[in-house]
Amino acid sequence: MELPHLRDLRLRAVMSQEELARRSGVARDTISKLETGKRRAYPSTVRKLAEGLEVEPQELLFGEANSSE
Repeated sequence: MELPHLRDLRLRAVMSQEELARRSGVARDTISKLETGKRRAYPSTVRKLAEGLEVEPQELLFGEANSSE
């Protein structure tokens, strides 16, 4: 699945790709490819990235407006 909001959420968290990789356990190269659309994410990767960013997985897919509080 594509993660159109990954880069924006990472930048909003003031986090480098390297820092997100450390926090999520997802390789920095994979994060780069996901942000540029060169790779699609597995559901398990979406969960790991969301945890690393401290957001709900839906925010990576649909953005903040569609997340529930």
